[in-house]
Amino acid sequence: PIAEEYASELLEFAGPNFRGGAVYFTSGGSEAIEAALKLARQFQVEIGNFSRSEIVSRNQSYHGATLGAVAISRNKKRREIYRPMLREFSTVNAPYCYRCAYDCTDGCRNCGQEYALEVEAAIAASDGKVAAVILEPVSGATLGAVVPPPGYLEKVSEICRRHEVLLIADEVMTGMGRTGRNFAVDHWGVAPDILVTAKGLSSGYAPLGAVIISHDVVDAIATGSGSFIHGFTYSSHPISLAAGRAVLAHINRTNLVQAADSDSNDSPASNLKQALSELRSLPVVGDVRGIGLLWAIEFVSDKVSKSTFPAEKNFAAAVAQAAVERGLLVYPVQGCADGDCGDHVLIAPPAIISAEQTAWAVEQLAAAITEASAHP
Repeated sequence: PIAEEYASELLEFAGPNFRGGAVYFTSGGSEAIEAALKLARQFQVEIGNFSRSEIVSRNQSYHGATLGAVAISRNKKRREIYRPMLREFSTVNAPYCYRCAYDCTDGCRNCGQEYALEVEAAIAASDGKVAAVILEPVSGATLGAVVPPPGYLEKVSEICRRHEVLLIADEVMTGMGRTGRNFAVDHWGVAPDILVTAKGLSSGYAPLGAVIISHDVVDAIATGSGSFIHGFTYSSHPISLAAGRAVLAHINRTNLVQAADSDSNDSPASNLKQALSELRSLPVVGDVRGIGLLWAIEFVSDKVSKSTFPAEKNFAAAVAQAAVERGLLVYPVQGCADGDCGDHVLIAPPAIISAEQTAWAVEQLAAAITEASAHP
């Protein structure tokens, strides 16, 4: 019974778009992504689109460690060695306004539309073979907390609907309130066909992931073959589900989603946003970006040209090491600019962080950045 009860509560948390839908529980994010890819393929077969098997994803994305997930990911360092084992699909550019490929002079509205049209072009070029488009609504570790420009996700959603292509939202990192909404797509009113979440789903207390599925996808399979041709040994493990259900109850009871809203005055997320903005004055800080309680600091060797540090310098790792020595943990990542170069650190504190802890953490991070930049 706990699986049904928890699934019902999670569907309610996911909002009206998933009313009448279903949840497929896994042991983590990679498993959940793998299940979502197979689900998209089976859906297309169930409705008669037998040729649709391709997945369009975005450059500078990361969707997991299993082979299907690696195939659609574009994190060069985590992918390159496995390329001979992978099926290659079409990719498009992810909006990245700090290093925009289009015109950002209108507040990025135009570039959002241009990036969305890349998705439509990829679908058209496939000659009717695309089953789904997968994206991180807010970029995770690989690109570093990049928030999409206005209108982008809405346009991508509309393109997918028009071409009978499923939209999969990878919210393994951004889901369960991390961005100040139940799920990041809620910021833009976008209704994906499939939503994948993990990490915050159980807050790390037990291995758990979930594929949240809309009614139309469920109905196509229920009225067709009748079952999802897929399974994992530990799917819907009762101990993991009990942990996840307790976490969801705690999130709702203690208003943790509101605490993660960076536009809400005096919230932990608002305090973090304000404190991090002060880092922009440091000579090597090129960009401070993010939303809610998911932020990134991108480093450059020159602010005007936005030149990156040489890859061999591994500047982000140097910052992270200096931070560790001060008692602070941040997530260093390299390759955001072109797959090899471009350094940033990811910052994702808990929703219970105090204003004093935030001030201390940002002070230590500033000192770590200064120390790392002092070494040639």
